[in-house]
Amino acid sequence: MTSIIYQWSIDEWHELVDSGVLEGKPVEFLEGKIIEMSPEGIEHSYTNDTVADYLRKILAKKAKVKESHPITLDNSEPEPDLAIVRLPETIYRNHHPSAQDIYWLIEVSNKTLQKDLEEKVITYARNGIPEYWVIDLKNKKLIVHTDPQNDKYTVIQEFTSGSITSQAFPHIQISLKKLLLY
Repeated sequence: MTSIIYQWSIDEWHELVDSGVLEGKPVEFLEGKIIEMSPEGIEHSYTNDTVADYLRKILAKKAKVKESHPITLDNSEPEPDLAIVRLPETIYRNHHPSAQDIYWLIEVSNKTLQKDLEEKVITYARNGIPEYWVIDLKNKKLIVHTDPQNDKYTVIQEFTSGSITSQAFPHIQISLKKLLLY
């Protein structure tokens, strides 16, 4: 006997969230499925907080840095560790950021590295997220995905030192030391 997993729609997901039945449960909505989220370890939590604080300073009045909050995509509502989104932040009073609001997304990865590089990357590319960065805690590197085409990014680069710029803010240098915390 084959099991069939029910595919939820964004509207059904929102109804479920609004009902309160998922309150306090560590889940996110990815590719029409409700996925359990991995518990956050100390290194992940520290990196996430530190990187968010750093980006808020250098992107002040240019973008909003959202931490672990939902974004609404075609058939997913993931909660990336960091979403760098358009201002003014008041536009998010009635909806989560959608693809056209997002400059780039960042996942801090340790235990979730495979999911972030094999599953989430497809969702983000298909939705046209211009840049997707993965801070790889295990290997102490930044993996940058750009130029989304269909379900993949056509340019993938790895960085371990120096500085980088985002496509959205090419004049702002972002220190890898501040992202990788070494």
